[in-house]
Amino acid sequence: MNTMAEARLQTQKKSSQDGQETSLWSSGFGMKLEAVTPFLGKYRPFVGRCCQTCTPKSWESLFHRSIMDLGFCNVILVKEENTRFRGWLVRRLCYFLWSLEQHIPPCQDASQKIMESTGVQNVISGRAPGGAGEGQVPSHVRKEVQRILGHIQAPPRPFLLRALLKKLGGLFLPPEANLSPDSPEGVLARAVVHATVEQLLASRQPLLIFLEEPPGVRGPRLSALGLSWLGLVVQGVQAGIVPDTLLVPVAVTYDLVPEAPHDTCHALAPLGLWTGALAVLRSLRRWGCGRRVCVRVNLAQPFSLQEYIIDARSCWGSRQTLEQLLQPIVLGQCTAVPDTEKEQEWTPVTGPLLALREEDQLLVRRLSWHVLNASVASSAVMSTAIMATLLLFKHQKGVFLSQLLGEFSWLTEETLLRGFDVGFSGQLRCLVQHTLSLLRPHVALLRIQQGDLLVVPRPGPGLTSLARLSAELLPTFLSEAVGACAVRGLLAGRVPPEGPWELQGVELLSQKELYCQILLLLHLLPQDLLLLQPCQSCYCYCQEVLDRLIQCGLLVAEETRGSQPACDTGRQRLSARLLWKLSGDFTDSDSDDFEEAEGRYFRLSQQSRCPDFFLFLCRLLSPVLKAFAQAAAFLHRGRLPDTESGYTEQLFQFLRATAQEEGLFECADPNLAISAIWTFRDLGVLQQTPGPTGPMLHLSPAFASRDSQEKLGQFIRQFICS
Repeated sequence: MNTMAEARLQTQKKSSQDGQETSLWSSGFGMKLEAVTPFLGKYRPFVGRCCQTCTPKSWESLFHRSIMDLGFCNVILVKEENTRFRGWLVRRLCYFLWSLEQHIPPCQDASQKIMESTGVQNVISGRAPGGAGEGQVPSHVRKEVQRILGHIQAPPRPFLLRALLKKLGGLFLPPEANLSPDSPEGVLARAVVHATVEQLLASRQPLLIFLEEPPGVRGPRLSALGLSWLGLVVQGVQAGIVPDTLLVPVAVTYDLVPEAPHDTCHALAPLGLWTGALAVLRSLRRWGCGRRVCVRVNLAQPFSLQEYIIDARSCWGSRQTLEQLLQPIVLGQCTAVPDTEKEQEWTPVTGPLLALREEDQLLVRRLSWHVLNASVASSAVMSTAIMATLLLFKHQKGVFLSQLLGEFSWLTEETLLRGFDVGFSGQLRCLVQHTLSLLRPHVALLRIQQGDLLVVPRPGPGLTSLARLSAELLPTFLSEAVGACAVRGLLAGRVPPEGPWELQGVELLSQKELYCQILLLLHLLPQDLLLLQPCQSCYCYCQEVLDRLIQCGLLVAEETRGSQPACDTGRQRLSARLLWKLSGDFTDSDSDDFEEAEGRYFRLSQQSRCPDFFLFLCRLLSPVLKAFAQAAAFLHRGRLPDTESGYTEQLFQFLRATAQEEGLFECADPNLAISAIWTFRDLGVLQQTPGPTGPMLHLSPAFASRDSQEKLGQFIRQFICS
């Protein structure tokens, strides 16, 4: 806590804008901040570290400063010395000049080598299961191999986009690769794809894999197609095609998606090649006439795939489904939280991943979560995300520009202090004005008589767009937000929600109770949102959440009579339960054992800034929690049985109607509807059975009664702070 306070004081420096004297604006959190110029080039956090548990050697040796030596480069780290030019202009265009000088040598005779590879030859000769076999002419199969290879290297696209994809080295999975493992067409297609990836690895060419679905796609965050490509790379390393390969998580963030409609702003997913090409052409045509949109690309710390394959399996423990973990607690049949991790996978296994063993499929899945976690950790927070968060969760009724300047500076500093980078710099007033111009379709600017400006979010779909943009900032405060909502749930049965902060601060909160409440919320929230590392246990994360709440000043330790002081760790011993735990379950804290934590107590801090900050943290998770609560209320209104897509549309229309009635527009998102339905399916609220037109959803017997549905709603609503 002292470290954060000292860093905050160091970053608050005086500045002037246009020769005018700066004034103090109230941040609304009990603090007075100067309207500083956030010259962020002086401080950039070291972001995107790889997992120290699964890849300790990479964590120690593969630092950012050696990325160029490893063959990778982040353009924001390119300097004048990396080019063969010198001068004032070069220092401003050095990354562009450096990129022009790079050349990746193509693989020579790639088609012939793929045709002669062992896997393809086995299929052609019939020696592989599901291969050509007797009765099929090998020449016909050879032509089929050439056709599949042509589809991989140049898919059927418009001609100009196809002079472009070839130059970029685009590879596309053929449709036949998604067929069943025993299908002859599927076996041949997968053999060709395997050989193509093996040639790429052997020739040491880079391969870019998109693990996240593109903007606007309804479904899981993790791409099934990306999983298939990652599985091919893992197979190549396991087969010894190359001794090892380095994985570099890449983070791509936008302040607004270029040329996207105003109601479909997605700030987290990368653009497709076609969308990007059209955006470039339109930008060149309307140079200087449109809004200037910024994109930021960050490279996380590389790590060894071979090291991960060897070390990661030792960190795997037993897991249970969400139905086993939460359903008895929701229905009041049990109060103890099981000592097991949650197993939740929403991305289906398709394509070449089907041919892998179940253990290797799990390896690829958990590797992908590691990569996504590092990508999000290294993502730069854009100015639109900070502005959308302030307007949506703090000032839905409007805020003066003078106050907004101070709060924008405060939230920027808090982001940097938590180890996240930002994707902007410049004078504070110019930054805020530029950000408001980007968000102009979603906000109204009203000039008042005193000369100030009133910024008011537009009601309706504009709030939904602000909620999507604010999701980019959630990973920065996720631990504190989970902890604040867990504390809210713990106090829900003791103190009225509308009661004064002083009354809530009287309540003693035991560490054991906090652990249990945090665990319940972690199990409820989707893995797509949390992006926890698979090797990190929930108990370790509980301690991390508790540490963050103490560090930010929301919780203070309360020493009770006869208890050991929280700071006295000299006589602590490892309990029998800790002695057999996996190495990944140890933390720097005293202990994560429930029995040893039972005697420690905390209170809510009574500092003047805490009530507003506590409410701000709780509201960061309000869109997903309120959507889940609305989905629970919809159970007795929905028409079931129905297909998954049909029931999703029913729930989405209900969320839109509720938004019009109650103003909850941040919940009227189709992706939140899908997330709620899939969570309820995992929880055992909804069950899936075969139907004539596909799988059908219906209410499970455990939640058929209104009483059970009300219990589910109460369980969710306890974490929501009004």
